[in-house]
This record gives sequence, C-alpha cells and structure tokens, in this order.
Amino acid sequence: MSPTILVIDDEPPIRKLLRMGLSTQGYAILEAANAATALEILARESPDLVILDLGLPDMRGHDLLRAIRVSHPGLPVVVLSSRDDEGGKVEALDLGADDYVTKPFGMAELLARLRAALRHQLAARGERPVFRVDGLSVDLVRRVVKVDDAEVKLTPREYDFLRVLVLHAGKVLTHAQLMHEVSASSEPQYLRVYMRQLRQKLEADPERPRILLTETGVGYRLRAPDDEPNLKLRAATDAKPAATETSP
Repeated sequence: MSPTILVIDDEPPIRKLLRMGLSTQGYAILEAANAATALEILARESPDLVILDLGLPDMRGHDLLRAIRVSHPGLPVVVLSSRDDEGGKVEALDLGADDYVTKPFGMAELLARLRAALRHQLAARGERPVFRVDGLSVDLVRRVVKVDDAEVKLTPREYDFLRVLVLHAGKVLTHAQLMHEVSASSEPQYLRVYMRQLRQKLEADPERPRILLTETGVGYRLRAPDDEPNLKLRAATDAKPAATETSP
C-alpha cells in the first residue's frame, strides 16, 4: 500500500505542486488548507506522514505541531518554513518535527526528507545493526566504526554523538537535541569541538564534508544513504575553514 501524506498548507499553488509531484512518486495525498481541517482529517484518517506549513491562517503552525505530537506522537512531520526563519525551524524541531524544508524547495530535496522521515518511523521498531554511507560503516551492536574498511578509533563521547546521528540519519538535529541526547555540556563550543573531531576522523576532506553536514544556525545532519540529490549543495555550504565558524 502506498504511503499517505497529509499536506497542510493554505497556498493552493503549493498544494497543487505537492499533489502533482508526490502522486507521481506513488504517494497518496490528503490536503488541508488550515489547521481546523487538518485536525478533522487526523481524527478520521491515518496518514503515514504530515507536511506542515508553519504559516497557517487560523493557528500558529508550531501550535498545530504541538497538538499533533500529543494526539499522534509517532507520526512523522516535515515542516515547510521560510528561508530566513531559523528560529522557527529550531522551535519546530524542538517540538518534535522530524525535519524541515525551506521555501522555495526542490522536489528532489523534499522527497529525500520524506524518505528519511518514513525510514525513521520504521527504524523506531528496532535499531539496524549496521549503518553504511559513502565508505563509512557504523556497527551499533559491536560499536565498531570503519572508514573504507579501516577501523577508526573514537573516544566514548565522540561515539555517543555519532550514534545519535546514525539513529537519526538524514534528519537534522538541533544543537540542543544533540546535547540532550548525550547529556553533554550546553556550551556551543563544546559541540563544535566534537563535530570537528568527528569530521577529522570520518571525512576524506574535513573542510568539505560529505557525511557530517551543517544546517546553518540550526544543527547537524548525518547524510543518509539516499540523500545524494543535495550533497553538492550542502557540501558547498559546509566548505569553509573550521577556524572561521561562528556557530556550532
């Protein structure tokens, strides 16, 4: 059975774009132009994923997200946000959104985010023992990390950060979420140091990372195996000397 996606957006052109683009990929589509209609649909239907625009006419998108998390705690939610709303993205992720896509967006990027969110839903039923992407392999059972079949020694805290990223591969994690997951210091510099150390050990070119990607002003994302469409764009964004970083 095809996954069903509930699209919540008050702009008809956006809903039409998503309906046409997603249906050609085999997804079934439900649509809501406001929060009230979305809540009615959620009360009677069981979508596999929600695409939520944060700018709704009758309710703040974050408040609707909070309500969805209460009534459907395991339902994947990918939010649509404006390019300059970094605070809104972080708030949505902290409220439990699985990912975000910035308007205007490409269909390839959106599809990658949807696949990642749906994969997380399935993975929640049990950890996959080995994660592989671009020469990196992480054995979550044996706690063995390899790059191109050569074992890489990580400190316990480096492994803690990597394990959290692996379990959420393809999903952006905010700085606060990462710190909380490993019970680490909340100082931004602390996280920045560990991400730099991981890149030194895992990336072929730490200054142009292909695996451990920065979401500027938001957090970090470990590249998922099917996240190739946006690799060049994200690698270019991350291609700056570590010494010039001003935020984690």
